[in-house]
Amino acid sequence: MWARIYSRFLTPVARINSRPRHSTLIIPIVLNIIWISFFLAAFCTALFKLVFLGDQQVFAQIMAAMFALSKSAFEIALGLTGVLALWLGIMRIGEKSGFIHLLTQGLTPLFSRLMPDVPKGHPALGAIVMNISANALGLDNAATPLGIKAMQELQSLNPNPETASNAQILFLVINTSGVTLFPVTIFTYRAQLGAANPTDVFIPILIATYMSTLAGLLAVAFVQKINLLDKVVLAYLGGFTLAVGGILAYFSSLPQQQMLEQSAMISNFILFSLVITFILGAINKEINAYDAFIEGAKEGFHTATTIIPYLVAMLVAIGVFRASGALDLLADLARIIVHYFMLDDRFVDALPTALIKPFSGSGARAMMIDTMKTMGADSFAGRLSSIVQGSTETTFYVLAIYFGSVGIKHIRHAAACGIIADFAGIVASIFIAYWFFG
Repeated sequence: MWARIYSRFLTPVARINSRPRHSTLIIPIVLNIIWISFFLAAFCTALFKLVFLGDQQVFAQIMAAMFALSKSAFEIALGLTGVLALWLGIMRIGEKSGFIHLLTQGLTPLFSRLMPDVPKGHPALGAIVMNISANALGLDNAATPLGIKAMQELQSLNPNPETASNAQILFLVINTSGVTLFPVTIFTYRAQLGAANPTDVFIPILIATYMSTLAGLLAVAFVQKINLLDKVVLAYLGGFTLAVGGILAYFSSLPQQQMLEQSAMISNFILFSLVITFILGAINKEINAYDAFIEGAKEGFHTATTIIPYLVAMLVAIGVFRASGALDLLADLARIIVHYFMLDDRFVDALPTALIKPFSGSGARAMMIDTMKTMGADSFAGRLSSIVQGSTETTFYVLAIYFGSVGIKHIRHAAACGIIADFAGIVASIFIAYWFFG
């Protein structure tokens, strides 16, 4: 029986490996395994509690969780509609006002030196920088097509079409490290789940995503022997590091309560200033900002309704996993290990988000929501899960989508460097959460 079950999981993966053009199917299979595992683990744990511990209410609790969380998922998605419409409308103004083009011009000199194999003026550089700029602004729908276009342009320079080139690996790792300047989705969920100040995680996310990106870049540079001492590269990295270092130095000089107040004030000032910048850009370009907002807001409404099935699927799976006691069992095991090293264990409740994030964006998002619903949006775990969610991207999803789009079979050091970036982002998130909210 177990051989048949194993072959059901293994066979699709084997088919995918033999057809590289369809490697994007890896992620649905991984997500399918994760989703099924939640239910099977919940059933086995509940059966053990019933038979050996005499808990006759455990299955009733599981069924109650299924109904309650399916209703909750719909209510969350419905409540997101207005906030998503607002922010996607604002982001559409920024997109049309030329903000991406401005970022592209600013970052092109850096990437032309980080990717010496790409000729100056090649279309790949423009697509790469536009993709990263769109990701930084949270424009996911614009970023993915640009990323695929960039990977296709890089593939045209690849002497070994089935093996990832150095430039392709660097581009992918920077994507997986999740450079995020405007984490709109996280603010949206925090607002919907009752956070007193939904944007209070903004500066912690900025610091964590910088640490993640820097770790990924250093890992790739070490393997590929990229010259990080180039004057232009040093100027960019030095500028970014000074900015982050300045933020760290400023907040480290403040008492914790004042640090929280200052962080919230500066975050809100920066975010609203960005909104005003987008509007002024639209005025300068003689673009109808109102029409652009309405266009983006319509997309926000569509996005909110689209995520309902995915949110129901993942929240119900996590709900039965928690109601059975399986999640508490894993958390208690992690706490035993943490206590052995005499460490604070409050970060354990946010670990599920961190562990699922490299494999599934929707799974990690559902874990973040579940943590905020269970512990509170303004709890330590709720804030930490939000920072983790914003610090990195979904490594294996990005790898499958971008490499699968051009038929890459041999990924070389791409996954390892991406995981290094993920790990750095998670560790940085934990330390930053204790610093700001501990």
